[in-house]
Amino acid sequence: MSDTNTDTSYRVTADELRQFIERVERLEAEKKDIADQQKEVMAEAKARGYDTKVMRKVIALRKRDKDDIAEEEAILEMYKEALGM
Repeated sequence: MSDTNTDTSYRVTADELRQFIERVERLEAEKKDIADQQKEVMAEAKARGYDTKVMRKVIALRKRDKDDIAEEEAILEMYKEALGM
């Protein structure tokens, strides 16, 4: 009887593991699709004359806290002044 329980437990665990792996694989495929779409958008923006490097910086800034950005900009200005820039 213990062999049957072990076999059943193993099968359930293997099935569950397979489900987790397949879910992760589907998410990876979705992530790749989204990355491809982002590349297409950037390519379109570049074709229309936008600077995609600057666009990426703006996107990164929009994710950050305004106070954090202000503090970083103040420090950057102080460093630039110290270097005569």
